[in-house]
Amino acid sequence: MTEKSAKKTIAVLGTGKLGSILVQAWLKAGLLDAASTHATVRHAERAQAIGEKLHITVGTNNVAAVQGADIVLLCVKPQVVKDVVEEIRHHLTPQQILVSVAASVSTAEIEAGLAGEVPVVRAMPNTPCSQGAGMTALCAGKFATLEDVAIARALFDVVGRTVVVDEKHMDAITGLSASGPAYIYIILESLAEAGVKVGLPRDIATLLAAQTTYGAAKVVLETGDHPALLKDAVTTPAGCTIDGIMELEEGKLRVTLIKAVVKAAQRAKELAHNS
Repeated sequence: MTEKSAKKTIAVLGTGKLGSILVQAWLKAGLLDAASTHATVRHAERAQAIGEKLHITVGTNNVAAVQGADIVLLCVKPQVVKDVVEEIRHHLTPQQILVSVAASVSTAEIEAGLAGEVPVVRAMPNTPCSQGAGMTALCAGKFATLEDVAIARALFDVVGRTVVVDEKHMDAITGLSASGPAYIYIILESLAEAGVKVGLPRDIATLLAAQTTYGAAKVVLETGDHPALLKDAVTTPAGCTIDGIMELEEGKLRVTLIKAVVKAAQRAKELAHNS
């Protein structure tokens, strides 16, 4: 973070699984202080449990949490965003930054519910953030400056990689990187099952499948080479790999994955229009 953004006071509205993951990571990295981190949940019992676990102030009053906060993280479910924004609209100022991780809810929708020109930054993280290997896309609302986006980006850099995009791409990103881990888990599980089929113990098959998946992804990220080029480097003439690839092509794995991303992106767009 920049010097101006360091050790900001943050309010996390809706401290569920993702909110807890993010807060833990930011506290561990020293971007936040426990004393300046406030969070909310719906039920008092849950608030006490999370407060004891994270050693931060957790309550049920959204208005109290956002007052005086430099950054407000909107981490509630998409269907309740409108209600929460309505609740806090008169208690936010243009000096604060509202960062929303609610899928399919546009910055324009959030801005329409606010009383002033509050900077809004929309973020779409994914679940591997829990292991510091997440992928988060961010886009700026109408009143968000480059510095506002930089402050938000610095937060999500702690839990993985980030990219700043035009908002028109966010539904596609939801279908690819937000939903994508589920597709990879299916592929990984299938590879492990295949290992069991050819005689490997299940634990070893799962380890081989997981590390192979991780390693292949790391090579793409570190080299910047096109996946097709890397695939060809593994595929020797008349070798084992080409026979396996032929089976994948016959089973239409490639087109099925493409269709999965397209379908999920379409669904994200539908949710946005129905919200």
